[in-house]
Amino acid sequence: MKILVTGACGYLGLGIVKGLCEKGHTVVAACRKTSNLLDKRAIVKQCDIFEINDPTFFFEKPDILIHLAWRNGFVHNDSSHIEDLPKHFRFIKQMISGGCKHISVLGTMHEVGFFEGSINESTPTHPESLYGIAKDALRNIVRLLCEKNNAVYQWLRGYYIVGNTDLGCSIFSKITAAEKRGESLFPFTMGMNQWDFLDYEEFCEQATAAVLQTEINGIINICSGRPEKLSERVERFLQDNHYKIKLDYGKFPDRPYDSKAVWGDDKKIRAILENLKPE
Repeated sequence: MKILVTGACGYLGLGIVKGLCEKGHTVVAACRKTSNLLDKRAIVKQCDIFEINDPTFFFEKPDILIHLAWRNGFVHNDSSHIEDLPKHFRFIKQMISGGCKHISVLGTMHEVGFFEGSINESTPTHPESLYGIAKDALRNIVRLLCEKNNAVYQWLRGYYIVGNTDLGCSIFSKITAAEKRGESLFPFTMGMNQWDFLDYEEFCEQATAAVLQTEINGIINICSGRPEKLSERVERFLQDNHYKIKLDYGKFPDRPYDSKAVWGDDKKIRAILENLKPE
């Protein structure tokens, strides 16, 4: 299949593009700025997707759209999340109108807002940041567009991703960058929150598997399915990567909208992965 990946040169895009290429698909990688880390098998389209009048024609009629592109994802109350929402709507609508009938979009557990327990596709959403509000609005928009146009609708709801690269803006990326700078302490919260953590490679594997099938659709949690205390996961991350930097506990307060204990229900992604196993 021909698969268009937007935000292809971002932290998650790089891994997902690689996974798709390794499975033999034709991958069109759309990004504002190219990266030498991008898989060389991908067809690179350096562009602003929101400035293209006919994206389906421009990207040569892909079979699947994987929409990862998003600005300022780690700045949860940046106004760009709301300002860009109509642009995401217009782009996805144009792709569907042009004949792309399989739409997969990256979501976030921040759509749910303050919640404790296991999140599934029926969990009510009450987002408490502009990022969460915009993502949740786009989720409903994409669902309606797909229903009205008989397109496959997949919302890949991501949780907390662990990777030892200084790319991206996650706490693990920031710790890696601080380690490379030779810093001895990393300012930290008390780390008592319990969240759903998933290693980068497994995240990309799950996301790729979800997209390359159409039997299980709708909201699909890309997750581990279990909670782990933040302090314990970060300490293990430091140990696994042999980092010398130490956590400086209590320097930052917890964000008021962060859940105390929250994780994804992994039934759907486990079923998808189980279906891939040879009989």
